[in-house]
Amino acid sequence: MESTRDIAVGQVVKSKAGRDAGNVFLVFDILDDKHVLIVDGDKRPLEKPKKKKIKHLMVYNKVLPEFKEKIDGEIDINNAYVRKLLEPFKESF
Repeated sequence: MESTRDIAVGQVVKSKAGRDAGNVFLVFDILDDKHVLIVDGDKRPLEKPKKKKIKHLMVYNKVLPEFKEKIDGEIDINNAYVRKLLEPFKESF
């Protein structure tokens, strides 16, 4: 996958390259056609998301709509909430 057109905010992704290879993240924002911002609530908190190229991510079909709704609605969320959302995916992926 080389483009962001099939990716949504709140989608579960796994890093294939870099220092964070093998870690599971949520898509926080879509920057352009080839870059997204990702968070995990731990090493990449909401205050400091990681800019990542799409080609360095393994994209899963799972989208967490409650994450997108809270971001779009500008409801305050914290890093513990992100970690809680990602917890089931860390063991299964």
